Amino acid sequence: MALQMIDKLEDKPWQDYANCLGVDPDLFFPERGASTREAKEVCRGCVVREDCLEYALDNGEKFGIWGGMSERERRRIRRQRAQARAAEQQSTVTA
Repeated sequence: MALQMIDKLEDKPWQDYANCLGVDPDLFFPERGASTREAKEVCRGCVVREDCLEYALDNGEKFGIWGGMSERERRRIRRQRAQARAAEQQSTVTA
């Protein structure tokens, strides 16, 4: 059964399987200081949550909730990944 689901996911873009499909987009782009709880709740059980998050990270999305994470949370991930890459490069230079 799981294998069939994976095959189906490969046939269509990940966006076609998103929980947010058909939900008011304004929910995912709240005004500054407004709650993100409802948007994150939509993302919580989404089967393509990781794909959505990676899309936002790869494309530098600066606004909205993507993959269940806010702009601030995505910035932290980008910073952590950049630090990890820098540390990896440093270790290969010194090795």
